[in-house]
Amino acid sequence: MRRILAIGGGELKTHETLAIDSYIASEAKKAAGDRRACGLFLPTASHDCMPYYNTFHKVYTGIFDIKTDVALTVGREFDAEKMQAKFQKADFLYVGGGNTVYMLEQWRKTGLLPMIRDAYERGVLIAGLSAGAICWFEQMYSDSVTEGEYAIYPGLGWIKGKISPHYNERMLDFDAIVLYNRFRAWGIENNAALEFADGEPVRTIGAGRVFVLDGTDGATVRKSVFCADQT
Repeated sequence: MRRILAIGGGELKTHETLAIDSYIASEAKKAAGDRRACGLFLPTASHDCMPYYNTFHKVYTGIFDIKTDVALTVGREFDAEKMQAKFQKADFLYVGGGNTVYMLEQWRKTGLLPMIRDAYERGVLIAGLSAGAICWFEQMYSDSVTEGEYAIYPGLGWIKGKISPHYNERMLDFDAIVLYNRFRAWGIENNAALEFADGEPVRTIGAGRVFVLDGTDGATVRKSVFCADQT
């Protein structure tokens, strides 16, 4: 089963997403069995910001006793063999936030993307926050090209549909785009996560909300909270 957990936003450092992190840790330990679980952090969207990885390590090792590692590609030679070994050991991937468009370009340029795809096909849980949440969809709402100027950009297309993270902060603008273009989309608030299994939504996690938006009638954006299997 191929799984992606899209986290709308929230501060990992201040434990705002702790309920979601607890779920990820629990799933990783199930996958690891008798081994100590391992999580691989991908900070590409933040240009491999090491303090970001240190925060991830403090949460997942300090609170959940999970071993962590980091996949670094920015400004360094890419060692495919060593990187592949990291992916093979990982019980889950965690893709951090930042510049989504840059991240996808870097993954393609370095050769990291096929390794991520292989992990996905093998059933390794992929969790991602903000940029790490929206990159898997056909289209994503982001200000990656010019900060503060939001637009729709193409994603990887592994999951059908369109999406906005931080929906509680971008609601009015994104609703207007959904209505103008007459499409359906997902809106995920901060501190909320939506899990997909084989491309289909299966559960929501966290204190925030997940919305299904529909502007196809050209008159209204109908919002409904998706809670197939609230955890």
